[in-house]
Amino acid sequence: MNILAIESSCDETSAAVITNGKICSNVVATQLIHTQYGGVVPELASRAHQQHILPVVDKALNDAKVTKKDLDAIAFTKGPGLLGALLVGTSFAKSMALGLNIPLIAVNHMQAHVMAHFIDEPKPSFPFLCLTVSGGHTQIVKITAPLQMEIIGETKDDAVGEAFDKTAKLLDLPYPGGPLIDKYAATGNPHAFPFPLPEMPGLDFSFSGIKTSFMYFLQKRVRENPDFIQQNLPDICASIQFTLIDILLKKLKKAAKETGIAEIAVAGGVSANSGLRKSLQELGEKMNWKVFVPAFEYCTDNAAMIAVAAHYKFLENDFSDQTVSPMARMDF
Repeated sequence: MNILAIESSCDETSAAVITNGKICSNVVATQLIHTQYGGVVPELASRAHQQHILPVVDKALNDAKVTKKDLDAIAFTKGPGLLGALLVGTSFAKSMALGLNIPLIAVNHMQAHVMAHFIDEPKPSFPFLCLTVSGGHTQIVKITAPLQMEIIGETKDDAVGEAFDKTAKLLDLPYPGGPLIDKYAATGNPHAFPFPLPEMPGLDFSFSGIKTSFMYFLQKRVRENPDFIQQNLPDICASIQFTLIDILLKKLKKAAKETGIAEIAVAGGVSANSGLRKSLQELGEKMNWKVFVPAFEYCTDNAAMIAVAAHYKFLENDFSDQTVSPMARMDF
């Protein structure tokens, strides 16, 4: 069973081939043009996807030593994501499936992030909890079977990935700023500058308040000392990163206690953050959790995670027809 998967939800054009549940190729083309604008420009992302998708798919097939005639299905990201970007991948997948007369599989991008844990060993057992953290989402998901997922907590405003990038922008760090905060935080003191934690009921998150607090903090300190940021950058980064991670793990700890689940996973672009990975491992040892952290290549947007989700949908004959359309917003 050979499935070609395509991911085009934001600014990564990716294609992968999965054969009988094993990833045989995973090609990602990153769009560098957005760096000069300080964020992803949707129209430019769509155009870059159009330029990249043919060579990316061609390389994925060649790397997997699979031809178009060997394919049994085409999978693609239906949403959520940037509508124009999703449209490129959706249109390509529909056309290719129609031309080859093979099934079409629509995949939820956020479910795919969770399913990235089924690419390599070790794999979590059911049920497990997954903290999905990215530039657009922050969720605690309870997974009871492949593709059977329930959101039990989520952000009510901004995503944690956006909080990382916005605070980085306030520090005049280039886009994407999240990885740079992680880099500078490695040599800083996480307790140098305490920030207030939001009070949210249940298992939900909020990150808009911490961004506002951080902005006022910088404005006050820079008025007092114009060189404050340059002189204290590692400590500032370490402190804000510590606070954001603390918010995430406090809710995750609460979710584990309420559900009684001790198999804990993390997924999404922010799961590449070294501070989060380390803190989660440390908390897991303390709480006697079994912790699952994906390989770096499967944290950010990639087609391998789309492929593994499509594999399980194929087994259930969960196909889409040619009337399927991309969706900027999607529920689980």
